[in-house]
Amino acid sequence: MPDTAFHTLLYRYFFFSWLYKDASRGNLFERAAALRYNKEHAHWLVTYMIRWLWCGVIFYGLGGFAEWVLDAPVLSMLFYIPGALSVPVNAVIGAAWLGLKVLPATF
Repeated sequence: MPDTAFHTLLYRYFFFSWLYKDASRGNLFERAAALRYNKEHAHWLVTYMIRWLWCGVIFYGLGGFAEWVLDAPVLSMLFYIPGALSVPVNAVIGAAWLGLKVLPATF
């Protein structure tokens, strides 16, 4: 197995688009197969939600530490912003997971 670059591994650790197939291309059978494949792999989205949740918690904790203990509000901003951005990312992942789990596969 060839070695994968670190930035590729880091991207795959946080973003899940590489794991799923495009269900908007191809004929009816190819789109149905891609959607079926994506539905079968929907359980991985929970893993990505947990990763982003922990990143948000850690960044919020670092922001609180920088603000209260170090008394550096500008430094805390560098931690609060990525922590706050983890919330909409989790919302998008949750919507994708819910869509793949609940919605019927129709074309």
